[in-house]
Amino acid sequence: MTKAFQSSGDMIADRRAGFARLLSEEGDHHAAAEVMAQTLELAPDWAGGWDLLGTYCEKAGDVSGAISAWRHLEALDDEGVFGTALKLSAHGAAVAAAGTAVSYVEALFDQYAPRFEASLVGKLGYQVPELLDAMIEREMARQGIGRWALALDLGCGTGLMGERLRGKVERLDGVDLSAAMVATARRKNIYDQLEKDELVRFLQRRPIEADLITAADVLIYCGALPPVLNAMLGALKPGGLLAFSLEAHEGEEPMFLRPSLRYAHGVAATRVALADAGLHVCQFETATLRQDRGAPIAGMLVVAQKPDPAQLEDEA
Repeated sequence: MTKAFQSSGDMIADRRAGFARLLSEEGDHHAAAEVMAQTLELAPDWAGGWDLLGTYCEKAGDVSGAISAWRHLEALDDEGVFGTALKLSAHGAAVAAAGTAVSYVEALFDQYAPRFEASLVGKLGYQVPELLDAMIEREMARQGIGRWALALDLGCGTGLMGERLRGKVERLDGVDLSAAMVATARRKNIYDQLEKDELVRFLQRRPIEADLITAADVLIYCGALPPVLNAMLGALKPGGLLAFSLEAHEGEEPMFLRPSLRYAHGVAATRVALADAGLHVCQFETATLRQDRGAPIAGMLVVAQKPDPAQLEDEA
């Protein structure tokens, strides 16, 4: 049972919500919203119920109804686990403050962990780890690197990226916001060290020692790139590499929040952010990252290098 469908505490309300869920699964989102609205008359303080109502309204194309439901949820979602502020922001009804996504992302992946790989890889065609790994191998060959001393896998999840990095590094450390994801990754025995933490805070505690930092499908939940790039650079040795993915859009905006509650970053703005951070772009590719609701998700794959002042002096 997901966080969005936890019991209301009222048996009749739960039964009606179950009926609404079945209607939605059959594609009748309008009827599902109607039943859910009636259900909330029995359980007006049920946060999960208001979240479900907002979801059904959104799927039915009733954006104003969804926003109204999420306004009710906002007063009940003190910890932010339902991502209420993000949902309102994605529909132009609020501006999400920095850090708003942390509790939501943690709760989302805690509940998602048991079916994460089957859903993402098996059903949605997720291929970011394979694509990034191929780019990393090309860069290793180009630079004559046989093996890395230390790699940091940010947002390591269940270890899909780590499995590909393990044979290339002496030491592999991972971090994820979700305790359930970390527990799943730990059972694979591919990381030398695993931590549950927010990635910027994790990086700010690290010495400048990493040769490689990866972030596969992670920065799509972080929003603005500069703070994350600066934190990554702070933990990266001169000459070290960053390898990461982003969802892409071709507009002028640096980023915007999609209804999926993932950020899409502008291709041109991303190149500017990399240059402003002082990074040398080794590889920059566009590709389909996965499927979502039957549609391909276009993204960017980046391998960039932190300049090594000593090497620049030698070349000069």
